[in-house]
Amino acid sequence: MPSVCFYFQVHQPYRLRRYSVFDTDYHYFNDAKNEEVCRKVAAKCYLPATRLILDLVRRYEGHFKVAYSLSGVILEQFERYAPEVLDVFQRLAETGCVEFLAETYYHTLSFLYSRDEFAEQVAMHQDRIKQLFGCRPQVFRNTELIYNNDLAAYVAQLGFKGILCEGADHLLGYRSPNYVYRPPNTDKAALLLRNYRLSDDVAFRFSNRHWSEWPLTAEKFARWINQVNGQGHTVNLFMDYETLGEHQWAETGIFEFLNHLPHEIFKCRENNFKTPSEVIDTYPVSGVYDVPHMISWADTERDLSAWLGNAMQSNALHELYRLERDVKACGDPNILRDWRIMQGSDHFYYMCVKYFADGDVHRYFNPFDSPYDSYINFMNALDNLRSRLKVKQRVVRALTFPPGRRVREGQPSRSPEYTG
Repeated sequence: MPSVCFYFQVHQPYRLRRYSVFDTDYHYFNDAKNEEVCRKVAAKCYLPATRLILDLVRRYEGHFKVAYSLSGVILEQFERYAPEVLDVFQRLAETGCVEFLAETYYHTLSFLYSRDEFAEQVAMHQDRIKQLFGCRPQVFRNTELIYNNDLAAYVAQLGFKGILCEGADHLLGYRSPNYVYRPPNTDKAALLLRNYRLSDDVAFRFSNRHWSEWPLTAEKFARWINQVNGQGHTVNLFMDYETLGEHQWAETGIFEFLNHLPHEIFKCRENNFKTPSEVIDTYPVSGVYDVPHMISWADTERDLSAWLGNAMQSNALHELYRLERDVKACGDPNILRDWRIMQGSDHFYYMCVKYFADGDVHRYFNPFDSPYDSYINFMNALDNLRSRLKVKQRVVRALTFPPGRRVREGQPSRSPEYTG
């Protein structure tokens, strides 16, 4: 009796506009492009897919269930550009058959560079989900399922009962991803592992006419899930939400596939759908999943090379996070927000030079002509942000230490912290 656990990642970044080294405008983001993409994907995916899932929840009287992780920046874009999408998600929330997961608000790599910033963004995201959907997330998924043992321990300390991660063959060995696991050295959080084979059958291979299993029907896919009987408790199908209608266009039959899938799953009466929290609450932990090094769900390597695979990406990230202390000390909310938006993992994904098996993936939604173009553009905007920060620091110092201030005898004219 396998439970099917559907999880969808919903995210669109704030893309940077073309920003030259001579530009002095403080507005770094391409509002027109961001609106265009948000509305386009809303029409092709977010609206039809969410309406279909709401219909399935009602049709099967609450027995069909899914989970979402919506980044803070996509929620902002829904409010600004596509409020009808947010309305459908809120109606889904009211059914009680949908779980909303926690993540970093700005869809960032912050855990790798700043634990304090990571914790602040996770708290921001939890508050936003609570405000919009009336529930506080209990299960966490990191950006692009980036994960290791250290992250598990830290997230468990934040109070989450579960974490989503990739079911990597080289770590599982002979074991199956279709069980609940736990990280080593803590029993405070359970792990749900992505079944990447079945997930990718839908997310990547569904419309591939050269695939030996094409066409993929709901009946065939349900049969594959039924084969898990006796060899696992849960089939975790984790994928980008854009799979439904954007990556796999409506013409491929992806919506018809999803529409008929619950019926085929329920033909075996013992089968069901569960949210991540329900899986964790229902099934026992079957073993330890030891992940000493960082993994992700990206590309064939399942590592961090999509964001940290070359010197451009590494340099951009280190220069960005070097500003953290000064950005937070300056007290300017606009500088802080711009700095956080620039942390979005997509900016570094666009700098990826891996154009072999995964090339089309890295070019998708990329507003720049090349990874090098993306890097130069990002660094130009970052240099401007750094200049704004220096101006703000001079203003703060001038207010703190005004010219001609009378100094008492024996008192230094500047505090020890003042560096000029």
